[in-house]
Amino acid sequence: MSSRITPAEHLKEVQNSFDDSMNPRLVKVLRAAVKHLHAFTAEVGLTHKEWFAGIDFLTQTGKMCDEVRQEFILLSDTLGVSMLLEMINYAASDGATEPTVFGPFHVDGSPHRKDGESIIDQIFPTDSPLVFSGTVNDLNGKPIAGASLDVWQVQSNGLYDVQQGASQRNLRGVFKTNADGSFTINTVRPIDYTIPDDGPVGKMLSASGRHQWRPAHIHMVVSADGFIPVITHLFDQASKYLDSDAVFGVRDSLIVDMSNGHCNYDFVLDSTRE
Repeated sequence: MSSRITPAEHLKEVQNSFDDSMNPRLVKVLRAAVKHLHAFTAEVGLTHKEWFAGIDFLTQTGKMCDEVRQEFILLSDTLGVSMLLEMINYAASDGATEPTVFGPFHVDGSPHRKDGESIIDQIFPTDSPLVFSGTVNDLNGKPIAGASLDVWQVQSNGLYDVQQGASQRNLRGVFKTNADGSFTINTVRPIDYTIPDDGPVGKMLSASGRHQWRPAHIHMVVSADGFIPVITHLFDQASKYLDSDAVFGVRDSLIVDMSNGHCNYDFVLDSTRE
């Protein structure tokens, strides 16, 4: 009579099932995923009821996704995975601008705007004007002309434009730096806001005793030919959520003073490796 298979033998059986794949990277990822999923299941002593609840949670997360909203990115953000991804994959040297999370509301094809142009296409009564200026330089302090800044932020009603409709565009724009690396963007002072809390991620945060607030910030992707792009934010130093960001994205070097209607920041890009 054969003995029962052990959990360790079962793990090996599943991992070995991928060995015929012609994609070594896929095999590495799947074997590691199985290893950690099995270890998690064993560590917490997962019950059938909890397994079904987890399956339903992921199903509901998928149902909340559409062309505007990406609940799985939000889940990744709130579990700290998105920030870890940036920390692992950002290959720039010390001295380059720090990265942070991408977020679920970036839109490809934002309007290209001239230096100094406003990104305000819809006005709200609580808007507070903000002039955002600065430079983009290399690690040696040399200005980078023609660098791109893809900028977006939440509106003063606590929503991103696309949350009001897929065709909406407000507080977004793509700018190019001048010959001296400088740029100026007219916008509004960002506000603290809650991430979408009407879906499974919001329920998870509430059930675990966490809040849904993000500190006031402006998103940007800064890039230039021959340089490593950086996905980052600038945070308002007046926010009360800097130490408890729901998506763990705050870095001290990205906190700026926005109190006087103006903020300035000098971005630093590292050159790509040959």
